[in-house]
Amino acid sequence: MAMVRERLYLFDTTLRDGAQTQGVDFSVHDKRQIAAALDSVGIDYVEGGWPGANPTDTAFFADPPVLKHAKLVAFGMTKRAGRSTANDPGLAAVLGARASGTCIVGKSWDFHVDVALGISLQENLALIKESLAAAAKQGEAMFDAEHFFDGYKANPDYALACAKTALEAGARWVVLCDTNGGSLPHEVERIVAEIAKHVPGDRLGIHAHNDTENAVANTLAAIGAGARQVQGTLNGLGERCGNANLVSLIPTLMLKDGYAARFETGIAPDGLKQITHVSRLLDELLNRAPNRHAAYVGDAAFAHKGGLHVSAVEKDPRTYEHVPPERVGNRRHILISDQAGRSNILSRLRDAGFEVDPQHPKLGVLLDEVKEREFNGYAYDGAEASFELLARRMIETVPEYFRVHRYRVMDERRWNAKGELVTISEATVHGALNGQPFLEVAESHDGPVDALNTALRKALTPAYPELQSIKLTDFKVRILTPQAGTKAVTRVMIETSDKHESWSTVGVSSDIINASYNALIDSITYRLWRLGRRG
Repeated sequence: MAMVRERLYLFDTTLRDGAQTQGVDFSVHDKRQIAAALDSVGIDYVEGGWPGANPTDTAFFADPPVLKHAKLVAFGMTKRAGRSTANDPGLAAVLGARASGTCIVGKSWDFHVDVALGISLQENLALIKESLAAAAKQGEAMFDAEHFFDGYKANPDYALACAKTALEAGARWVVLCDTNGGSLPHEVERIVAEIAKHVPGDRLGIHAHNDTENAVANTLAAIGAGARQVQGTLNGLGERCGNANLVSLIPTLMLKDGYAARFETGIAPDGLKQITHVSRLLDELLNRAPNRHAAYVGDAAFAHKGGLHVSAVEKDPRTYEHVPPERVGNRRHILISDQAGRSNILSRLRDAGFEVDPQHPKLGVLLDEVKEREFNGYAYDGAEASFELLARRMIETVPEYFRVHRYRVMDERRWNAKGELVTISEATVHGALNGQPFLEVAESHDGPVDALNTALRKALTPAYPELQSIKLTDFKVRILTPQAGTKAVTRVMIETSDKHESWSTVGVSSDIINASYNALIDSITYRLWRLGRRG
C-alpha cells in the first residue's frame, strides 16, 4: 500500500526579506515579474512586501499581479503599544492591502521585548493576540515569531507562550524564525520537536537565516522535526548573509530519498524544470552574474572536467551526478582543460555536431595540443568556439576566409571642440579577401580593441554581410604572469553574439592587443563556419 505523503507548503519571501539584501533594489515591475515566475513554478505563498512601509511596496499592492496558483501575502508587524488595531496606521495599511493573506511579525524573545519595545512581557502577548485576531478576520493569517530560537534558549516558557497566543488568536501558521541566523541544525531540530508538541506540525513553519551557512540545513532539520511550512528566498537573498535558499531546497525536497517519498510540495515536474530559469531570471533582473557553483542550477553543477569522470559519465551519468540535470532545467557541461581525456574531447565535439571516430589518429595529437596550450595560458572550458576551431583545423579543413597581413593600432589624446580631453583609438588593417587586397581604417572612443574590431568588420562585411549582425557582448582580461610586469602574459576572453546565439573565444599573448586580435579572428571565423560558409 502506497504511503500517503504529507503536504509541505512553500513560502517565498524574495520580494520582502530578499529585498533587504545589500545592493538589491526591486522596482514594481521587477516584483511583478518575480511574482509571476514564482507562481509558474508552483510556490504556495508569495510575500509581496510591506505595504505602507515604502512607496514601491505600496504601489505593488495597489495593483497586485493576478496569480493563478500562489497566494499573495502582505507583510507587517504587530500593532504598536498603546494603540488599538483599528487606530494603528501601519497595521491598517497591511490589513487593507489587496492580498490573500497576511504575515504579521512579532517579538518572541524576552530580551527584545525589554530592550527594543520597552514594554512588559504580558503587553507584548496582547499585541500578538489582538494583531493576529484582526488579521484572521481579513483572510489567512500567519505569525512570524521573530528571534524565536534565541528567545526559546533564553526563556522557553515565554517563547512558547508567544507561539500559542498567535495560534489561539487565529493564526493559520506559526513560523519559527532564526532571525539572527546563529542556530545550528541540532538546536533547530530539538526546539522545533518540542514546539510541535504544543503547535500542530501542519500549522508550524520555519524561517531560517544563513549567518552560519546552515539555513538550508536548519530548514531540513525543522521539517524532520515537524514543521510543514518552509520559508525562503530565490538564490538565498536576504539581509546580511541571506535566507534559506529555495532554489536548493525545492529540488532536494522533490528528488531526494527521505523527502520525495514522504512529502508533497505542490510543485509539478514541469515546475521543477523551471527552477534554473527562475534562478537566472532573478540574477538578470539584478544585473549580476549567476553563481556558477550554485547547487542544482549553476553552470558548474553538472560540469565534468577530469578525464576519468567524463569517461564514466559517458557510460552512465549516475556515476558522477546525484540527480539528472534535466530534472531541474539545467544541462551537463563537458569541459576541456589540461585534465581532459579522450572522453572529454569526444563529448565536446559531439555537442558541436562533430562526430569523430574514437580511434582517429589525430585525436591523441589534439589532446596533447589542448594540454600544451592550457599550460601556456589558454582556457578552453570557457571558450567553446576556439576549441571547436582548434579541433576542426586539426582533424579536417577549415577555410581561410580572409588573411590579415598586418595591422596597426594607435591611441591619441586630444582636446575636442568642447575643450574636453578625450582619447581616440585608431586601427589600420591590411589584408586579402577572395584574392583581393584590402585596407581599412577605423576610429573608436571605446579603446583600441573596439577600433580593431570595427576595422575588421568594415573590411569583411561586403563579402560576408552576415557579420553585420554580430556584436561583442563581453570582454574579459586576465594577467597570467603578474610577476613579469609589463611583459606579463595576458589572456583575453571574448563573448560575441547575434540574434540567435552567443559564442566565446580566447587569445593569449604578452601583448594585450595581439591576444584580443587572436580572439577576434577566432570569433569571426567560427561564425562564418557555423553559418555554413565553406570557402
